[in-house]
Amino acid sequence: MKYKYKIDLIWDPDDKIYVAQVPELDSCMSHGKTEFEALRNIQKAIDGWIKTAKEFKMKIPEPVSQKKFSGSFNVRVPKEV
Repeated sequence: MKYKYKIDLIWDPDDKIYVAQVPELDSCMSHGKTEFEALRNIQKAIDGWIKTAKEFKMKIPEPVSQKKFSGSFNVRVPKEV
């Protein structure tokens, strides 16, 4: 697989197709009659999304799987707690 973006694959019972979408890339989605076809098509859609973003000098989000996180989080709570 060329890209490391998360891909959501969902069955649409109304249209009887698989819908693939990339949450990190706004409105990047595709579909297919089979899971394989939807996943193949989403790779083409990602290519097109990135190509267009480069042409318009838009920021291309880094895949979540490639981001480095500290492993900690802060929570603010009332002193009474």
